[in-house]
Parts: sequence; C-alpha cells; structure tokens
Amino acid sequence: MFAITGITGKVGGALANRLIAAGHPVRAVVRDAQRARIWADRGCEIALAHMEDPAGLTAAFQDVQGVFILPPSEFDPAPGYPEARRVIDAVRIALEMGAPKKVVCLSTIGAQAVEDNLLTQRTMMEDTLRELALPVTFLRPAWFMENAVWDLAPARDEGILHSFLQPLDKPVPMVATADVGRVAAELLLESWEGVRVVELEGPCRVTPNDVALAFARLLGRPVQARAVPRETWEALFRSQGMQHPMPRIRMLDGFNEGWIDFSGAAPALKGEVELASVLRGCLN
Repeated sequence: MFAITGITGKVGGALANRLIAAGHPVRAVVRDAQRARIWADRGCEIALAHMEDPAGLTAAFQDVQGVFILPPSEFDPAPGYPEARRVIDAVRIALEMGAPKKVVCLSTIGAQAVEDNLLTQRTMMEDTLRELALPVTFLRPAWFMENAVWDLAPARDEGILHSFLQPLDKPVPMVATADVGRVAAELLLESWEGVRVVELEGPCRVTPNDVALAFARLLGRPVQARAVPRETWEALFRSQGMQHPMPRIRMLDGFNEGWIDFSGAAPALKGEVELASVLRGCLN
C-alpha cells in the first residue's frame, strides 16, 4: 500500500495512475470525500486529512510501504511562511508517528538556494524531513511546462506571450507534470537508505521564444514573446490581488539570474514529454 497526498492534482494523479496500472494498492489522502470519489471508484482506499492535520495524516501514513508528500502551493505567503510551517510541522509529526517504510517528497529545482524566495517553502520542508529516521527522497523537478496555460489566452487573443522569464532567448529547465508523476512512482518502488535528491527536467531546455513559437504552430497565428519589465512586476502582482509579491518576484529573479538551478551534484534525469504535447493539452 502506498499513501499519496495531492492525488487530485496533476502530479499526484499521474503518480497514482502509474501505481494502479502496475497493480499496487493506493491510499488516497484527500481533504474532500466528494473529490475522492473517482479514486474510490478505481479501488483506492480513502483517507480524509488536511495537510495541516497531524492526527489525520498519521492515520493515513500508518501501515504503508511508502508515502508521497506533495506540499500544497502557497503563491502569496505571509512573511516567514507560516502556512508552509504549519504543513511542515504536521507532516513531520505524521511521518514520525505513522512510520512508513520510505518517503518521496516533491520539492523543486533550486531548493538548495540560500536566497529567500517563493521556493524557500520547499527548502524548509527538505530541511525538516532530512532529520527523520526514514529513507527520504526529494524529487526536485524543473519549471512545470503546464505553467504555460496562463499564457494561452493572450497568445490566442493578442498574439503575445507576456514573459516573466528573461531574457527571451535563455533556455530554462522545464518538465511536464506527467513525467514528474511517472518518476515519482518509479522512485517510490525503489529501495534506498538515508536521504537522496533526484532532479528532473524535460527532454530539452526551453526558451520563452520557444514557447511562443510552439503556441504559434498550435494556434495557427503569429505569437511573439514579450518581456514584462522587471520594474512593473510588484504593481502588477498587487493589482492581481497579491499582498506579499516579493517572494514570487525573487523566485523569478532567481531563474533569470541563474541562482535557481539544479544543484549539479548529479546529472538531472530527463523526462519524455515534449513541450508541444503539453501545450496541445492546454488547448483542450
């Protein structure tokens, strides 16, 4: 039995599908029983727990061969990341008390960065889980190709891809969520000791210009990448409702300046899914 958090999302769903297809029993850890129905219909055991609920998570993590931790994403965190700290504390307690045989935790490219930024939430999770007396793997994927779904409407309607990734010809490590789920499943089925880090990117690196060209081919119209000026970001993000935009700004700075990158400790694994395939799915 494998306990999977985040199963209703793209990564968790892809992971669960892989395990189910291979004949492994899955315990779906969900907040909402209604959303879990599709997984119950597929034969999954259902465990109801919030990611901030140590008691619920402890019950979900007991008597399993492995656990997949997908921390919820907080895109507008308060100073000090209190939302992430509550989740981290609950997950730590649950893993200590539930005592699964092994853990795979979704982290991120750049989790080793020392500069504070939006991804620091994943650094905090890594720092805490490293102290557990359990085999733990941190899966650090690149920028998700699926983030391009936010670019679809302006690409289709204006012929413009407004890019925060800059310069426009700089290759960026990107990966499809399907590859992340596949690799997470493979890792859960492995045996290891201690703590390890596995980094993952797609078949090739992608520039914003590449994304614009791929959209142009799919939409059948010209699409041009255009850099959003750095000095406009804070006002723009606040106009969109963000209260604390600086962590997001610093994350984008990290990608653009190069201090958010793979650690280089070992070559990153390569995914199989091409950008065009992911963008085609965004159109549906």
